[in-house]
Amino acid sequence: MREIVFDTETTGLDPKTGDRMVEIGCIELVNLVPTGAHYHAYFNPERDMPAGAEAVHGLSAAFLSDKPLFREHAAELLDFIGDAPLIAHNAGFDFGFLNAELTLCALDPVCTSRMVDTVALARRRHPGAKLSLDALCTRYGIDRSHRVKHGALLDAELLAQVYVELKGGRQIGLELAAEAVAAEAGPVQLDQVVRQTPAGPRREPRPHQASAAELARHREFMAAIEKPLWG
Repeated sequence: MREIVFDTETTGLDPKTGDRMVEIGCIELVNLVPTGAHYHAYFNPERDMPAGAEAVHGLSAAFLSDKPLFREHAAELLDFIGDAPLIAHNAGFDFGFLNAELTLCALDPVCTSRMVDTVALARRRHPGAKLSLDALCTRYGIDRSHRVKHGALLDAELLAQVYVELKGGRQIGLELAAEAVAAEAGPVQLDQVVRQTPAGPRREPRPHQASAAELARHREFMAAIEKPLWG
């Protein structure tokens, strides 16, 4: 199963008031295993960058001024995500900005039926616990020491690890991947297994029968037991 974990950085909290998306990072998972494929891009928001937003992600208006507009890479982004489910932390926020940008390009929005919210998953699994990405990384022992500021691709990479843990841990992903490989390989015949077993030096069978001397010592030992239960 192909899934996309993604994160966005923006100029603010609400696209309805003119805030824009300035960065997106996407990580591809297949059967809960990262494939190494990813998509990452910065966008010129065509507006100023509020100081509060810049303090969160560190992306200044000067840095973004020579970056492409979203519409220049919209088709490329849509091609990458395809029809896969889209996983995000507080997914309504990221979906809101992604679909606002698509609407500005006169493109169809991404259907929210594809939305998977890791906050909701974490709330069901850990009721009453802190649900921030940092808190979940701490809970699952995921290293985030290199996360000085928010960054869409870095946060997507961390969230991908959190998502795997929320779905039951890495072992599930490994089992599913192994099943997929086995399915592609087809049924294995017993003679194939025998032929594939690496040849090694033949060892003589070990003797397991007690020797005459060992049997004699055993009889002496048994005879010395006073009032045995089996007597």
